[in-house]
Amino acid sequence: MNRTSRIWRSAGIASAVSTLLLLAGFVYAVSDIAHPSAEAGAKAVAPSGMEQAVKAGVWDVTSIGDSLAKGTGDDTGSGFARRTVDLLNKEGATSKLVNNLGINGLTTEELLPMLEDPGVKYALQHAGIILLSIGGNDLFNGTETLTTGEQVPTQAEIDAAIDQSSAKFGQVVAQIKKINVQALLVYVGLYNPFSDLEGMRDIGNDAVARWNAMAMKALGDYDGTLVVPTYDLFTNNSSRYLSSDHFHPNGDGYQAIAERMVQGIAR
Repeated sequence: MNRTSRIWRSAGIASAVSTLLLLAGFVYAVSDIAHPSAEAGAKAVAPSGMEQAVKAGVWDVTSIGDSLAKGTGDDTGSGFARRTVDLLNKEGATSKLVNNLGINGLTTEELLPMLEDPGVKYALQHAGIILLSIGGNDLFNGTETLTTGEQVPTQAEIDAAIDQSSAKFGQVVAQIKKINVQALLVYVGLYNPFSDLEGMRDIGNDAVARWNAMAMKALGDYDGTLVVPTYDLFTNNSSRYLSSDHFHPNGDGYQAIAERMVQGIAR
């Protein structure tokens, strides 16, 4: 009888201990869910924390800006972004295209709010090289009327466009460098796609020269920047390097820009 009592007593104690352990585990689990540790919380927010420091590949590329950044006019769809990545890899680097954020018709004013988007920040932060093309639509708005000669902007209109967009361009550069201070920011200088049209030759050349000088000054205020000139590529080679729309580069034009980019990047 005593032996039976001891057995039941031992069984009761073991059951009580098991119940306490289960209860303690349940309480801990609830507490951990309600009040996660700092380490667990960091792991949870890391993927969406856009302002954190990220380890970007030195040669990885993100392209952002207007239709040239997108590659419009290139029948292969590569544009200068994909072509630059391919050339870097041929040079022995390990490069990939993180994202192409180019949008047809984009202006500096429209680009600014894009830089507040978490997805855009993510793509920029995960690049070691950021390719920026913007400004052509600020100067040459209404491409179709310009190419047909139906409308030529006045000097006053060009002056106003440069004055209004210069400040926004400076803000774009500052914001990109804030998002990713370590990346090399490569700006594609403007060319005059209408240099072969008498009515647009002089006024277009003057506007592009003034814009490029402004852009060089804006980027010169920051380390890790590069301005790639394209004016001379297209001035006497419009039939060779421009697509049929007489505004965007064709495949050969984008290849020439990419080659010049890589020359500057690898220097």
